Amino acid sequence: MTAQILLTLADLETAVPLNAALEAAGFTTAVVSPLDDQRAAVRREHPDVVVLTGAVHEPLAFQLAAYAHDAEISTLALIEPTDSERTERLDRLGATQVMMKPVSPEDGVATVRRLADRRRLQQQTGISGQSSAIQEVLVKIELMAPVTSTVLIQGESGTGKELVAKAMHDLSPRRGKAFIAVTCAALPETLLESELFGHEKGAFTGAAERRLGRFELADGGTIFLDEIGEIPLSTQVKLLRVLESRTFFRVGGSQPIKVDVRVVAATNRPLRESVALGEFRNDLYYRLNVLSIYLPPLRERKEDIPLLLRRFIREFAQLHDRPFRGITAEALQRLVDAPWPGNVRQLRNLVESMVVLAPGTEIRASDIPADIVEGSPGVLPVLVSRPGRETSTQELEFILRSLMDLRLQVEELRRRFDDRPNRVQVLEVPEVHAISADDFEPEVSVPVSVVYRPGMTMAEVEKAAISAVLQECRGNRRQAAQKLGIGERTLYRKIKEYNLA
Repeated sequence: MTAQILLTLADLETAVPLNAALEAAGFTTAVVSPLDDQRAAVRREHPDVVVLTGAVHEPLAFQLAAYAHDAEISTLALIEPTDSERTERLDRLGATQVMMKPVSPEDGVATVRRLADRRRLQQQTGISGQSSAIQEVLVKIELMAPVTSTVLIQGESGTGKELVAKAMHDLSPRRGKAFIAVTCAALPETLLESELFGHEKGAFTGAAERRLGRFELADGGTIFLDEIGEIPLSTQVKLLRVLESRTFFRVGGSQPIKVDVRVVAATNRPLRESVALGEFRNDLYYRLNVLSIYLPPLRERKEDIPLLLRRFIREFAQLHDRPFRGITAEALQRLVDAPWPGNVRQLRNLVESMVVLAPGTEIRASDIPADIVEGSPGVLPVLVSRPGRETSTQELEFILRSLMDLRLQVEELRRRFDDRPNRVQVLEVPEVHAISADDFEPEVSVPVSVVYRPGMTMAEVEKAAISAVLQECRGNRRQAAQKLGIGERTLYRKIKEYNLA
């Protein structure tokens, strides 16, 4: 598909030869003079790249650069050496690239081609952003997509790891085959092996017929293993064998099965630390980490937030058939300054809710929830007392008993290592206050002492208990679940609910 290029005629000496070179290279071009309505030309031509050939000090050039940026169109600004002080302002307005004149037609064509290819990639993958971090991600996707090497995608929850995996599949020679996504943490250990590798009839109770696993279903295509750090050690050994030989056995089977599948894995955990703790196999880590992509959190690429906001507003205004104009400057600044612990996923969900619930035709500062603006220490607010539901005595007893057990264990560690101050530094335990269940609800008596600060909600107490036990167990969720007296799946759900790393 031929890319469309729009050139301004502010500098004829530069524009004419560059236009001829672009046409000779196979691009479709259009020109717009300073006397024309340049915004109307952009809307009419739908260009992939806008080239500002000169007069970048004029307000019209800045307006066109800002308009193209809002429309997610790449902009190349060609400036005179005397206009160098304008570069920073052009960058702020969204010029994708700035080049100093004189620019040869060959260099101009090469730059325009790169910008057009990058825009097409963003359109194909749905990955939006003009920040250098996102541009680096797009470059890596371009380079990694054609090969078959295993890829490890690392980044916080909500940064778009599955989107990147799907993009690599769609741009690869395997795009005509299956893309199978597996969320490893959502499957209990007893079922994970069967889900991945399949099972034979009668392999275990309930196996009434043969079932193909995800690896077989992805044969010829790509399998995406999300939350790979949650796979138990017993399954890690079998996964390593598949990565090395592309061969496996179904559960209860005796015949080896060979598949041609590309593996893309993702994690929101620091796998190096898991390796050091013995929770993740060292050899599997290096076998997965052949190629690596890091997705930065939204707070590290705030310059992309306005672009993402406008894109999501257009998307949901069209989806819900609302005549939405956009967002006010004050509301935009508040959202740019927000911490976004849930990253792009949180931003997208928030925009949808505001588009649906906002009383006007644009998002105003008053439409933004207070918890988004104020931020929270690493977690999203959780309501404890919901209408129609009261916290039970059993829940209170469990939380208070867990906190008391934790304090006793920490005190035991302190006594054990008092004579080794140079080797172990024991963290100070917060001050303990005696409270009863009357502090939470009337007619409930739980005479236990816990770590508590005035004003804490039940959710905050529960979160503190789980966080402290996880730290004591050095992130080992199985041990933490045992110490807390709950099931592993319940612990996983609580970790996700409270966004605990």
